[in-house]
Amino acid sequence: MTPNPKSNGRSLSVANKPTAARAWCRVDLAGGTLDIWPLGVLHSSSRTVNVAIDLAVEVELSPSPDSYVVIQGESMVEADSAGGLVASEESALVGLIAGELELPPVEIRVRSASPRGGGLGASSALAVALIAASENYLGRSASGAAERSALARDLEARLMGLPTGTQDHYPALLGGVLEVEHRAGGERVRRLDVDLDLLAESLVVAYTGQSHFSAGNNWRIVRRRLDGDPETVELFDGIRDVTVELPAVLEAGDLEEAGRLMSREWSCRRRLAEGVSTPVIESLLERSMTAGAWGGKVCGAGGGGSIALLAPPERRQVVVEALADGGAQVLPARPTDGALRVESISPATPAPGS
Repeated sequence: MTPNPKSNGRSLSVANKPTAARAWCRVDLAGGTLDIWPLGVLHSSSRTVNVAIDLAVEVELSPSPDSYVVIQGESMVEADSAGGLVASEESALVGLIAGELELPPVEIRVRSASPRGGGLGASSALAVALIAASENYLGRSASGAAERSALARDLEARLMGLPTGTQDHYPALLGGVLEVEHRAGGERVRRLDVDLDLLAESLVVAYTGQSHFSAGNNWRIVRRRLDGDPETVELFDGIRDVTVELPAVLEAGDLEEAGRLMSREWSCRRRLAEGVSTPVIESLLERSMTAGAWGGKVCGAGGGGSIALLAPPERRQVVVEALADGGAQVLPARPTDGALRVESISPATPAPGS
């Protein structure tokens, strides 16, 4: 077989197969930022607890005659090479992955149900979905969850020029409620035995209307911790202590206590750096608590994005209305145990969920 001139000289063993993949966004319930190496190993017993939510990120790959094309919503970027995609902010992550996996010219369609800058791990869900779809497209053996997570993390770090973590990738890959323990030598991931229907009756996820940039906040926090700032060390110890308690509380179905723990985690997190909290975030959380929520916190690194709360089922709608009155966009997000899905498709078949 003659190598494709735009596949870095790599000869493909099979014809490229149009492929669709779907991964989920996540809500981090406690312990975020500790997944950024080496913070987790500096605080023994550190872990992150999160839940996959049914806001999907979907990708569809199909052959392109001689160029690389990325289509997302009304945006389209076309380039002569995968490296050319990296030059555009809209397609930079896609270009890095396409180059790393040596994709030949291809058209990549992306759909995301998460608001842009929503703090729900959508970019990481895109990364693992595209890695999985590319493997299938090229006829390669599927990588494991840890391998896909590590590759996505490293390429995201290369893109941003800053350290990144792994907690966003596992919900996208595995679904469910997960405990990601940050141990020396790598993560240990455990699916928690949580009643997802019960959790859905109490969980509220709302976009604040403020897009966030997680890497900036995270780097300031990481730098302070590595410098040994005593207050930062103490705050991370507090976040770690909350997160150690949370898995057993969730598995016992005590969502009232889980909500309180989320608020405790936020009381530490909001003090990690200026800008993690904002007046809009504080106003929305206060409105929620006044409406009867048990507790909640910002998703991701803060500075905007989304908030997640737990509320008594009988008060959930009141909390939703209070958030909407405060200008938030309440998202139709429910917990899901669905794993990442990859399938070959015919050109006439739409991507999953379209």
